Amino acid sequence: MKKLLLPFLLLLIIRASAQTPQQIHERAILVDTHNDVLSNELITKVDLSKRQGTGNFDLVRAKEGGLDVQVFSIWCGEDYGKGTAFKFANREIDSLYALIKRNPGRMVLVRNAAELENAVAKKQFAAMIGVEGGHMIEDRMDYIDALAKRGMRYLTLTWNNSTSWATSARDETHHRDSLKHLGLTEYGKQIVRHLNDLGVMVDVSHVGEQTFYDVIAATSKPVIASHSCAYALNPHQRNMKDAQLKALAKNGGVVFVNFYSGFVDSTYGRKVAKFLHEHKAELDSLTKIYHDQDLANIRLNAIYKSESDQLRPPLSLLIKHIDYIAKLIGVDHVGIGSDFDGAESYPLGMDDVSDYPKITAELLKLHYSEADIDKILGGNFIRVLKANTGK
Repeated sequence: MKKLLLPFLLLLIIRASAQTPQQIHERAILVDTHNDVLSNELITKVDLSKRQGTGNFDLVRAKEGGLDVQVFSIWCGEDYGKGTAFKFANREIDSLYALIKRNPGRMVLVRNAAELENAVAKKQFAAMIGVEGGHMIEDRMDYIDALAKRGMRYLTLTWNNSTSWATSARDETHHRDSLKHLGLTEYGKQIVRHLNDLGVMVDVSHVGEQTFYDVIAATSKPVIASHSCAYALNPHQRNMKDAQLKALAKNGGVVFVNFYSGFVDSTYGRKVAKFLHEHKAELDSLTKIYHDQDLANIRLNAIYKSESDQLRPPLSLLIKHIDYIAKLIGVDHVGIGSDFDGAESYPLGMDDVSDYPKITAELLKLHYSEADIDKILGGNFIRVLKANTGK
């Protein structure tokens, strides 16, 4: 009788200890390395502490999605330059500081892994700062120092536009013959080394291939790609080729997978071009209203939601990018960098920050272990942050 009971009791123990996908998701520390909501907030003036009917982020939905840490992107377009870009960066940082001040005890700015883990333990939402675009430092080392003092934890060396010291993926791909230099200049290498000294992570999303390899040669610390996908699955200039991914892994870095449909799905560009052409007059009107092409695109997609939903890739294709990178270079080198609020379209089912649990559920279906899911959701970011800041 006792021998018959043993297997039954063992089964009960296994069932009692087994966790649901939601429990596994909630237990993990979830970090998203890229969200553009602050750029939009300056225009829309919405209160991100309350649930919003538009956009992809607010603190209410973040809690529902189990999001513990958000790196907020500080961004401005290439129209901003010397005398304006650094000032605009500080305006966005001011808006984040104001949001934190309006939510005491609920939200806190963190600068290193120790502060991050302390905030999570206290159930406070941890905010971090990433500056997207080297043009925002206006070629000045002291501006790097100033942004670092305000909390900058990574600098994306270029946006789509090149700087005087680093060339972008767009320019290396489409304007290569007209570039004055290719990759990092000597000053660019000095900037990389200075970021290393400050403990600010070097972000290679948006940079060209030559810049990427120059960074790998110059850096003394692991680098990140804060919001990029796999070129093998979608040959877009913003995605990373296998050789780059392998070099990033050898460096100890991490690529954080971007959710934007245009980077996930190789067929999206053709479909969305037709959609935009059909609604060109309304898009032009929206651009005049918002004074921002990206925000106008986002608004147009919201107006014609049922139509734009037909253009979105399935969630499985986003998961395929995560799985591809994990299998190619190891689960220690992949994470989440949604690019929420920075694009007009994401895979079906990924509408906002409340939808992150779906990623955990899909990874479990692919037989990823809980330990590996912990790494993908946030553990890899914490590791690379520690490697840069020293704490």
